[in-house]
Amino acid sequence: MSDEFLIKVNVAGRLYPLNIKRNREEIIRRAAKTINEKVLQYQQKYKDKDIQDFLAMASLQFVVKVLESEAKTDVSPVLKELEAMEQELNEFIKEEQ
Repeated sequence: MSDEFLIKVNVAGRLYPLNIKRNREEIIRRAAKTINEKVLQYQQKYKDKDIQDFLAMASLQFVVKVLESEAKTDVSPVLKELEAMEQELNEFIKEEQ
């Protein structure tokens, strides 16, 4: 039995066939549902725009959230500071010996 299978996901009124791993189905369906909910919010708020505008704005909003989340988990500034502190400690220890 294959670990992959075909699902059809509705995004903004269009069906997209996707070959996915079985353990990814729930997250993909939840993602599609979230996109559709955001597009619906924009449709209700802005009556004079088309679906492409709504999809673009939803995409922008979600990517901003991803980038903000990545920035929160970026530990490189902390690592640089720790490396600088380690170097200072090593220099201090050498002077004391």
